[in-house]
Amino acid sequence: MEKSQQHSILKTTNLDIGYSTKAKKTIIAKAIDIEVNQGELVAVIGVNGVGKSTFLRTLSGVQDALQGEVLVKHQKIKQIDSLELASLISLVLTEQPISKNLSVFELVALGRQPYTNWIGRLGKNDLRQIKKALQHVGIEDLQNKKCYELSDGQLQKVLIARAIAQNTPLVILDEPTTHLDLYHKAYVLKLLKKLTRKTNKAIVFASHEINLAIQLCDKIILMQPDKVSTGSPRKLLESGAFSSVFPEGLIVFDKASASFKIKP
Repeated sequence: MEKSQQHSILKTTNLDIGYSTKAKKTIIAKAIDIEVNQGELVAVIGVNGVGKSTFLRTLSGVQDALQGEVLVKHQKIKQIDSLELASLISLVLTEQPISKNLSVFELVALGRQPYTNWIGRLGKNDLRQIKKALQHVGIEDLQNKKCYELSDGQLQKVLIARAIAQNTPLVILDEPTTHLDLYHKAYVLKLLKKLTRKTNKAIVFASHEINLAIQLCDKIILMQPDKVSTGSPRKLLESGAFSSVFPEGLIVFDKASASFKIKP
């Protein structure tokens, strides 16, 4: 317990997520209790529309919780100012607007914005962090290319490098493998796994790649319409949690291979 407390990066207690208007509250998921520790790779999985993106926006402070608390390094997120929050959480969203006229180096350098002065001048430490991020992701040879010259897979690696350059203890990614083929999906998720080991950062990502997540992640947060379950892939496997992810009839979870398959 002491070790978990010491290395806890992200924690939620009795968290309800959704949308609130003057007229009503729309709860998407409720009573979520999770903990993510230093150096862990954690996948948020579930069917379309179950609330994965809403959950990540709430975890990152982009969207307010309806109830409960989100704590980042033991601090309540709603009490952290925006500048300090940018030093704690790096966020990579799906389809976020970026200028593809920037070079790879320039885009990765944007990760240093929370630390540069008002004119954005890069100091020695900023340049060191950018270089380390390029090396960690393995894209040093791309740094002078324009982003419009990159493939989808290469651009995704650049966005991950930008998050690493921000040098936060927590990285949150929404669907980092969208638009990628199977090889590059596996490549990106293995890269995230490697980054948790090399940098000791906690990485939380939403994904539809459930079979890959089961193989690679330290923890899985399984979102279903009536509940949210969390634990190691083995724990969720043993509890039978995966058997009810999809509606019955088309896809089944095969315990022997620990993977989802089309029902014969």
